[in-house]
Amino acid sequence: MDWFTTFTMQSLGVLAVLFVAVIGIISLAGVVLFVLDVSQNEDAIRKNYPVIGRFRYLFSRLGEFFRQYFFAMDREEMPFNRAEREWVYRSSDGTDNTVAFGSTRNLSPVGTAIFVNCPFPTLDEDATEAPPLVIGPYARKPYEAQSIINISAMSYGSLSKPAVRALSKGAALAGCWLNTGEGGISEHHLEGGCDVVFQIGTAKYGARDDHGGLDDEKLRAAAAHEQVRMIELKLSQGAKPGKGGILPGTKVTEEIGRIRGIPAGRDSISPNGHPEIENISDLLDMINHIRDVTGKPTGFKSVVGAYGWLETMCEHIRARGLEQAPDFITIDSGDGGTGAAPMPLMDNVGLPIKEALPMVVDIVHRHGLKDRIRIIASGKLITPAEVAWAYCAGADFVNSARGFMFALGCIQAMKCNKNTCPTGITTHDPRLQRGLDPADKAVRVSNFVKKIRYGVGLIAHSCGVTHPRELQRYHVRIVQPNGRSAPLDELYPEQETLPEYRESA
Repeated sequence: MDWFTTFTMQSLGVLAVLFVAVIGIISLAGVVLFVLDVSQNEDAIRKNYPVIGRFRYLFSRLGEFFRQYFFAMDREEMPFNRAEREWVYRSSDGTDNTVAFGSTRNLSPVGTAIFVNCPFPTLDEDATEAPPLVIGPYARKPYEAQSIINISAMSYGSLSKPAVRALSKGAALAGCWLNTGEGGISEHHLEGGCDVVFQIGTAKYGARDDHGGLDDEKLRAAAAHEQVRMIELKLSQGAKPGKGGILPGTKVTEEIGRIRGIPAGRDSISPNGHPEIENISDLLDMINHIRDVTGKPTGFKSVVGAYGWLETMCEHIRARGLEQAPDFITIDSGDGGTGAAPMPLMDNVGLPIKEALPMVVDIVHRHGLKDRIRIIASGKLITPAEVAWAYCAGADFVNSARGFMFALGCIQAMKCNKNTCPTGITTHDPRLQRGLDPADKAVRVSNFVKKIRYGVGLIAHSCGVTHPRELQRYHVRIVQPNGRSAPLDELYPEQETLPEYRESA
């Protein structure tokens, strides 16, 4: 017998032994799992179908990862489908994002927006940049803002350090603002040199005294940074209206705890509301106090459910004087996103932006305050069509959060409330953060902003106006239950300013 035959037979023998060993280990494991399953009483599936029943949970966990790649159609997934995500990915990469052969979007579902193209569209040489708008004319340091798309509130804590750094650098490249979210302001927000909106949530993180109240000295220090251009008082957010912010303790690092003024490793739970604000007078008092302390334009963010309080607020402003008004209102959609929220609130509380935005615009306009109070729209607006709709409805600015998360590389893994985000965006695990290079992702953030501006401009020019802020409600139609579309200005007729306010409007 030659050496090759001997070697082959010996190798086969070793493989046979290994095979038998593996089978034995698998069999032993199966017996152990069988005994464990039939002897427990907590899970009926495992007790009735020992070992095999465990595959139900395995397949359920794997399904969320495989579904988006193999089974879901381009327009099927929630909250954002593959077509929307791919548009953002390609835009952020700076690659071609045109499509061939025709749209895959079904234009018949109720609520679909269809823009009304003009027979004589705007020529390239007649197109202009959207002009800047002044926010806070009565503040000591008004803010002249231009960008039609900006980065919505996402806190350091919910987002990782490299994600915040990338957003700061990208916002500076693109010339848009970055909202800090309720977690306080950090050096990472300021690192890129962008304009910053400092948000104050119900826990007052970043401007908090030892008892959870507002500390004027800390507030003044935070707002003293030249990059901080506005202060936003958060009343509520779309994913959990009526519930304060939630940051699991696994994501409260030593640094985040120091910035927020809370112990590291402990769940960060904000109050459901501001203890100091119980009515409209309290709200206006707080806004004016913050503006007086900081000298910066100050407004508030809220989800709209009940809306009579907005009418009351406008009446109070008229009685007090225009200088007492909030400088802006950020309207968040009831279907907004967040790192962690109770499902009953996320699914069923708060009006979506498609209903809330026209309503708020009309209330403010009816009281002659449209030019005094800037309206910022926020909530699942990640494509040019959605942003253009907001401008048709009357928004002055648009914010997006999840659009920028996709620009950073988010794959919609739905792990934001864990510390296991595979892209490094919402985790503080250094190993997972390695894949997020702030310098590279900053360019993607900037590209996304530019593509949104370009796409919204295309729609505006097709409708015959020179820039997005000239879009009106009659430029878009909304599909109705009967299959026909109706102009937005018929569904939400623009309100006339009340006679007593016309001279000062």
